[in-house]
Amino acid sequence: MKIFQTNNKPFLRILIVISCLFIFASNVPVVHAVVNPQNGAVGLEGTINGPPPSKAASIATPGNGQSFTTLPITVSGTCPNGLLIKVYDNNIFAGSAECSNGSYELKISLFEGANSLVSIDYDALNQAGPNSNTVNINYTSAQFTSFGTQMTISSNYSQLGANPTQQLSWPITINGGTGPYALSIDWGDGTPSVLMSVTTAGLQTVTHTYQLAGTYTVTIQGTDKNGQPAFLQIVAVIAGPVQRLASSTSSSTTSKTEVVTISIWAKIAMICLIILIIVAFWIGRRYELLAIIRKVEKSDRSNP
Repeated sequence: MKIFQTNNKPFLRILIVISCLFIFASNVPVVHAVVNPQNGAVGLEGTINGPPPSKAASIATPGNGQSFTTLPITVSGTCPNGLLIKVYDNNIFAGSAECSNGSYELKISLFEGANSLVSIDYDALNQAGPNSNTVNINYTSAQFTSFGTQMTISSNYSQLGANPTQQLSWPITINGGTGPYALSIDWGDGTPSVLMSVTTAGLQTVTHTYQLAGTYTVTIQGTDKNGQPAFLQIVAVIAGPVQRLASSTSSSTTSKTEVVTISIWAKIAMICLIILIIVAFWIGRRYELLAIIRKVEKSDRSNP
């Protein structure tokens, strides 16, 4: 019977290899298709301190010494790309815009008489860069001399942010003029302008809900009882995954981001390989046993 004994070391080696392959295959990570954005997701946000902007914005228009009789006027110039540009009139915040492709443009109101304009660029940490060139211009309003106090719209916030589908509240202040006041607010996202009536001057809060992430130019126009105009332009930043608004089944499909992985195929291939190894081992053992049986039978015939 000893002739049926075989060396078990190769068999143990193969068992060890097969076990390792099973363990590896069972631990191959499988990433399923993911649709973003997901409800209940948790994100982390942080800021890294850095130096303030070193390059100043410039004011190309209006030109120094120009005179105006109507509002608003357009202020434009060059700037470091991606920064927030704030324009100050007589050292008072007059409006803001995002620097895009190395330039900016915004509309502002003016004070009656002399106006001294300066643009300053700000980074994401609200660090100011150098002052731009100073532009001195003049504004004369017939309405101002007829009706007294000039109407202005201002805000302590040149830029505010929110998440998509969450309400953004923006405090503004109406000064001067004669009430009641009419306000028209364009939120810059293609929705119709909001019209509202305000009885008295002072602090007001305007609200809006953006559906998509992005940077939007908000323009607020106002007039008082006597038709005096006022104007304020500011920037809303809506954070979150940028996507298209789903208006139909097809557009809803295109707004999804799917993560595709081939890990599942690697796992299937590994399992198939293990099966092939087991089958090959079984066939080899069967062949070895048959060879031994033939050898015994041949020995028996030669030694009757």
